[in-house]
Amino acid sequence: MIDAELVRRIAMSFPETVEKEAWNMPTFRVAGKMYLTIPDDETSIAVRCPRLEREELIAAEPEKFWVPPHEAGSAWVRVRLAALEDLDELRDILVDSWRQAAPDRLTEKHPDLRPGAVSGE
Repeated sequence: MIDAELVRRIAMSFPETVEKEAWNMPTFRVAGKMYLTIPDDETSIAVRCPRLEREELIAAEPEKFWVPPHEAGSAWVRVRLAALEDLDELRDILVDSWRQAAPDRLTEKHPDLRPGAVSGE
């Protein structure tokens, strides 16, 4: 079962990730840039997502992706954990968000850390 603790374990396995509480919820950062939050109900996560891609995701899978009104102007999307297909989909979403926040030196040092890659590949 995909839950907040599994999200936390995967996120913390990414290079230079730190967990920091902000807005009364856990946030995860790489090189000081936030790439993941776990809202207090722990049934969803928020990740970085360019707005154009976000709109496409929401249109294609509204049961999985959405944006609360207060985040409409941001480049973030919410993901319902119960709607995820499997662990690979979760990992791909987290890796994509991490790569958007990570500095080039880290993404270049970890080319295997990308969506679609098998863990340990």
